[in-house]
Amino acid sequence: MSLLDYEKIFSSLKMNARGGGEKSPHKVAMLRAVLELIENGKITQNKILFDQELKDCFSKHFARMASEGDRDNPHLPFFHLRSSGFWHHVLLPGKQDAYSKLSTASSSKVITGNIQCVFLDDELFELIGNGFARALLSSALERNLSSQDHAEILHVGNGWDWLECEAVVQDYFVMLNKEIAGEKYNKAEHRRALMPKLNNRSEGSIEFKHQNISATLVEMGQPYVKGYKPAFNYQKQLKEVVLAYLAGHQGELDRIVSSADLVPTGNQQIIDWDSVLDRELPERVPTISEPERKYIAKKINFSEREKANRRLGEKGEAFVIEFERYRLTSAGRVDLANEIEWKSKVEGDGLGYDIRSFDPVRDEELLIEVKTTNSGKYQPFFLSHNELEFSKRNAARYCLYRVYDFRNLVRIYQLSGAVDQHVNLQPQSYKASF
Repeated sequence: MSLLDYEKIFSSLKMNARGGGEKSPHKVAMLRAVLELIENGKITQNKILFDQELKDCFSKHFARMASEGDRDNPHLPFFHLRSSGFWHHVLLPGKQDAYSKLSTASSSKVITGNIQCVFLDDELFELIGNGFARALLSSALERNLSSQDHAEILHVGNGWDWLECEAVVQDYFVMLNKEIAGEKYNKAEHRRALMPKLNNRSEGSIEFKHQNISATLVEMGQPYVKGYKPAFNYQKQLKEVVLAYLAGHQGELDRIVSSADLVPTGNQQIIDWDSVLDRELPERVPTISEPERKYIAKKINFSEREKANRRLGEKGEAFVIEFERYRLTSAGRVDLANEIEWKSKVEGDGLGYDIRSFDPVRDEELLIEVKTTNSGKYQPFFLSHNELEFSKRNAARYCLYRVYDFRNLVRIYQLSGAVDQHVNLQPQSYKASF
């Protein structure tokens, strides 16, 4: 759901009415307490405990809202918010039958005797991590927003507000899903369709925002729309909107990431070998660091899936061998083309490279490591410590071939010499020993 969907739910909670028709403030006070504890870093995971800290914070907000006759009973909203649809109880072991018979919580002991904790919708928890979203939800809790109130919170100068970012992120994922499914679409048409939903943004501004979204996805090791080159100088809020979208669409994320497992079969296209080599290397971008993800339930890494996909790796290596044969034959060195060796297939993966080929100009061997992706040019890849050290020791005769867009118009770019001269490296695993 979008932020405005949750704003609507927060502004229309089912609440008990006191004498005279006034609504009980219990649910509002409980949710305000949760918002505050998340904002202050007291709740850092999607796990809300019925502990003293929560009860004290509830009491503070409740005292501000309560009228005569209201009782400070935090167990009531902790229980009854389950009807909201976004507040989910995690039961203690063996308490399912007893819980199913409960229609209310008569005391705190009912909570502590049956319920372990609460978790929110992942997307909602991600949203609450953003100050703009908290302001809107907090306001929604205390009153039904008028259009004027709404505007006061939503307008943030000339910067892109949350709802604008939300619209462009939703559109981006429509394109990404189509691209992965092999469906044709027109980027310019998508940009023009977005313009009426935004605050007088130009088509160029929308295009750059799409590039910003690509950058956030590359940072997380996810596939991106290949026609939108990552642009990394993006607003912090945009990343939060992307994370919120992924948190609320994890089934979609599963499908997108599963494209890492797709391996082309047969000869799906006629290869124009003269156009395979991309001589323009990716631009060096700021050091990529995956954002701290406190809220998303799943962490699925597209690049890790590709690394583990042996069939995709073998297909990429076979493609490079064919490319090398074409390259050497075109250079008039059929003799060298006939001596190419697929070393990783014959001797295993521990050599530090995959293919033994040749430099036809220097008549020297060329040791090639192959990394293959179904995604675009900027998709991160994994390099083992052994592969990195091998590239350093054999820099004069080493080259990494990055095969990208493998399921479509397959291309290759080459990184010659020690790999760390070309890319930013980050440790991804540790050796544990005793």
